[in-house]
Amino acid sequence: MHVFVTGGTGLIGSAVVTELLGNGHTVLALARSDASARAAEAAGAQPLLGALADLDLLRTGAARTDGVIHLAFGNDFSSADALARTVAEESAALTALSEELVGSGRPLVTVSGTPYAPGRPSTEADPLPTDGPVGGRGRTVTAVLGLASRGVRSTAVRMPRTVHNEGRGGFAGLLTETARRTGVSGYPGDGAQRWPAVHALDAAVLFRLALEAAPAGTSWHAVADEGDKVRDIAAVIGRRLGLPVTAAPPETYGPLGPIFATDQPSSSAHTREALGWEPKHPSLLEDLENIQP
Repeated sequence: MHVFVTGGTGLIGSAVVTELLGNGHTVLALARSDASARAAEAAGAQPLLGALADLDLLRTGAARTDGVIHLAFGNDFSSADALARTVAEESAALTALSEELVGSGRPLVTVSGTPYAPGRPSTEADPLPTDGPVGGRGRTVTAVLGLASRGVRSTAVRMPRTVHNEGRGGFAGLLTETARRTGVSGYPGDGAQRWPAVHALDAAVLFRLALEAAPAGTSWHAVADEGDKVRDIAAVIGRRLGLPVTAAPPETYGPLGPIFATDQPSSSAHTREALGWEPKHPSLLEDLENIQP
């Protein structure tokens, strides 16, 4: 299958591209800079130079390929307005990709976060949130899944709060960046809240499985660790960086503060059973040992 991948040179995307190429697929990768284009080409993909905001280019990429994996996301969490702009940009991009694929029967694999389920781990059957800081993303992904009735084999891989590789990435990576900046390895609240996690290389396998075989309109959980306590995550970060570990107010983490403070474990039992996905790489707490002082 010739696959159009957005975000193909990021932490997750580069792993997905390698996974696809290693399993007989070819890749057309959206690259927003010359450096990203060179990285995509070095990995074995064909680069398509342009930005996520270039909707005509996205339609062209989808038209030239047998399926799409959408991973690109701006990741600007500096303010509520910046996050809203990032979500709106992704929504427009997904709408353009979807329009190109309607009636084709081709796959469109998109991404979201795992949902929150009060008092228990969330499952693949739980709906995405449609309000709050990233509610717009939930509304867009839900609409994409609805295209199953219009001839798109649309599926969603829901990612946990931390997707990691060599100690980098996700919410844990943001905790590390904040610790380096403030001189304290902090956690919001009492730190007992749990975040799910997955290694990027394991997540990449699930994206490939969804592309190849997932039925239209389905959601899947790329969850290896059901929930690590945030204070345990902060403790490893503090030890690796030689910094004190202590509670920090949620506003320390900007618009993500309320999300950071929420207990949000998640299960992937259905995904493992239905798609035969089995994570094999290090857990988050093991991988954080790769953080360099």
